[in-house]
Amino acid sequence: MPKISFKANAMPASPIRKLVPFADAAKKRGVKIYHLNIGQPDIETPSSFMNAVKNTDIKVLEYSHSAGNESYRKKLCGYYKTYDINVEASDVIITCGGSEAISIAMMSCFNPGDEIIIPEPFYANYNGFSCAANVIVKPIISTIENGFALPPISEFEKVITPKTKGIMICNPSNPTGGLYTKAELEALRDLVKKYDLFLLSDEVYREFCYDGKQYFSAMQLSGIENNVVLLDSISKRYSACGARIGAIISKNKEVMGAALKFAQARLSPPGLAQIGAEAALDTPQSYFDGVKKEYIARRDFVIEALNKIPGVFCPKPSGAFYCIARLPIDNSDKFCQWLLEDFNFNSETVMMAPATGFYSTPDAGIDEVRIAYVLKIEDLKHSINCLAEALKVYPGKTAGKKTNNHLQNG
Repeated sequence: MPKISFKANAMPASPIRKLVPFADAAKKRGVKIYHLNIGQPDIETPSSFMNAVKNTDIKVLEYSHSAGNESYRKKLCGYYKTYDINVEASDVIITCGGSEAISIAMMSCFNPGDEIIIPEPFYANYNGFSCAANVIVKPIISTIENGFALPPISEFEKVITPKTKGIMICNPSNPTGGLYTKAELEALRDLVKKYDLFLLSDEVYREFCYDGKQYFSAMQLSGIENNVVLLDSISKRYSACGARIGAIISKNKEVMGAALKFAQARLSPPGLAQIGAEAALDTPQSYFDGVKKEYIARRDFVIEALNKIPGVFCPKPSGAFYCIARLPIDNSDKFCQWLLEDFNFNSETVMMAPATGFYSTPDAGIDEVRIAYVLKIEDLKHSINCLAEALKVYPGKTAGKKTNNHLQNG
């Protein structure tokens, strides 16, 4: 029998989805699952998006331009301008979700064997995209003790080699909910400039910043305009994950020319979804105000409830709708599988993502889980209650680590 490729063997499984078979089996046994493992919001997609798709009078659903519909790209530039990101339609390529934007960016910017520095924990699929592009991830640890703040620039410099070609960040962060400050990004800008690196910035959660803290885009950093590649998606902004519409944005014409060739190879992004996404740009601010208010309430409940559980510590995130919690457990992969295979409380259990999959360093995150607080508060109450009860009886429970709990309040 022919053997699959080395790359296929090296491709990591998603920590977000790899436990799905165990969840499916639990459901067949009659156990209700609370899904905190995946960032699938239960917020309604704006009616402007849905109505535009429903009311289209298209007779033939044709290929769109490989870069995406020009009308959408032009209108999207107006959206970015409200965030002081000044780009033209030629600086934008519409992609099949943020995932394709990341993949195309990596293939456009890096050669096989090039190295990219990423603060960890990071979005798990960065490992997969880098594997597919033959790019080597050089992780630098950020820690739960300081709320996953950007590591010191000196830590970045320690891992820079002649093969280093880029840095990648997610701001606000999936999986930590961390939000980098302007000062942190300016320090990163100076490093990028010093070594002439690409800066890939995944900013899909910009709408979700809390406690008066401000989002600052890498595209606003002066002096590295040709180094920055912005990665975006409508999935979380409009709760339209299934539309698969993202974007790659850069003022670097050479990068965009290369990216367009990859975009041409996959022909075009989804036509109907672009129509919906263009219409969604007219979504009133009241929609986002309501969504933000809801996520703040969910966050505040989850963080407070988690930190009341003996041995659990979870810093308070400033953005997105994720948090990473440290639990008094021996192994998060084992624990998350045990929750689905061997545990239920009143015929209910909770599904979470083991944090090990959000690190590149072996054994990092071994006692951590990522939680997506994308359910209604009543469901979150049941979820955290299940978790608390599970920790009372889990065979691999540990004493836990002592942490300065002031971080949960800020």
